[in-house]
Amino acid sequence: MVGFELLRATHRVGRGLFHALAELGSARTAPPRDPRDAAHRLAGALGTIARAHDLAVTVHGEIPRQRVLLVANHVGYLDTLAILPVCPAAPVAKSEVMEWPIIGAIGAALGVVFVERGDTMGRARVLRRMHALLASGVSVLNFPEGTTSHGEHVLPFRRGSFGVAQRLGVPVVPIAIRYKDPELAWCDDATFLPHYLKMTARPRVEVELQFGAPMSPRAGEPAEDMAARARNAIVRMSRIHDATIRPGLSPARSNPVLPPRRVA
Repeated sequence: MVGFELLRATHRVGRGLFHALAELGSARTAPPRDPRDAAHRLAGALGTIARAHDLAVTVHGEIPRQRVLLVANHVGYLDTLAILPVCPAAPVAKSEVMEWPIIGAIGAALGVVFVERGDTMGRARVLRRMHALLASGVSVLNFPEGTTSHGEHVLPFRRGSFGVAQRLGVPVVPIAIRYKDPELAWCDDATFLPHYLKMTARPRVEVELQFGAPMSPRAGEPAEDMAARARNAIVRMSRIHDATIRPGLSPARSNPVLPPRRVA
């Protein structure tokens, strides 16, 4: 069994590396025309990498097709692989991702917004970049907890991105993300490579996404209040998962990007 798991992990790592290098080469030889093109090309690149790792995504709720600010709880590095192929957007990621081999270069070439979490001026620049993207009609994905968690709780949300959405009148769509196996959470002091190799040895990586209803900014509402509304919606949707997702539940339709199930 150990030998088979090692073989499976090696195969997935090889496939993932092959597709990632291909996407990086494409991004460098033919840069995206504009932020919208970059978001859709990034979604396609991550979808290819997700399929190489047998990531299976089940989608609940309505996927937004208009410009929105997407906000989600943050469980690990697989979150963007699950969300963006389903709903293209420009993601905000921690600056450390820029140092990751290949993935960092792909992100830099395809419009990922990198933030230095301990740099106040850097965070201000990121908010201005988010404002520019949303103003140009491109959706943005943010993880307003500011860090990852085990997925058992949702940490308080930072207000910055919600203030940007309010100024532009852009709806906010909350997303609850949940992994079937809680051990896939990447947090605390876990290092990337051992966690990644352990993940690739699994038969299948199953993720559930619950898209909430768009939340419109309210006149005079403080940004921190809107952040709390979005956080509360994600907490409620996580509880709905626990109550409604049952073994053997039949999907209504499949998403064409990944090999997911779609539940109405």
